[in-house]
Amino acid sequence: MPGLKFRILLDSKDKQEVFRDILIKDTDNFESFFNAIIQSFNLSGKEMASFYVSNDNWDKGQEISLLDLNFGDEVQNSSPIMKNSIIKDFIEEPDQKFLFIYDFLNMWIFLVELIGYENNEPQIPELILSIGEAPTEKNNDELADLLLEGENLLESKTNSEIDIESIDENSFNEDFSDFNEFDY
Repeated sequence: MPGLKFRILLDSKDKQEVFRDILIKDTDNFESFFNAIIQSFNLSGKEMASFYVSNDNWDKGQEISLLDLNFGDEVQNSSPIMKNSIIKDFIEEPDQKFLFIYDFLNMWIFLVELIGYENNEPQIPELILSIGEAPTEKNNDELADLLLEGENLLESKTNSEIDIESIDENSFNEDFSDFNEFDY
């Protein structure tokens, strides 16, 4: 069985060249490929992710998701999941392309292209080339803490700045006598 050599290019806003070449068995599954990509870009692997079969225009095709998110939907409409999907079963072209999206909140997008075949088949996926420094992953737990901190700060300011006793109760009683004046 041949080893598949993939180039994984991080599609970034600042257009820096950041990519990794990974050699993997064609009989490996996409979960193994997912783990190799995550490790090579120093990502936590705690976020949702999907591969999409793609073409020369980088269009999204069939999804291969990390987890089964069908929640009891019909099996015929479900997308394949990574641990049950063998890479060679999705190779349709000699330069097959995939989109890999990691962390759907921060949208890490990777362009994955099959760039060669090797006679030697690695036992485990191998990082064979690393170019460029990947940006640091934002931890969604840290983001949630910052949001909570901001909400707490807003609440504390709001409560301390408002003098509840000075609010006129009559200011809340509005006159709705002309309510029917408009056609609905």
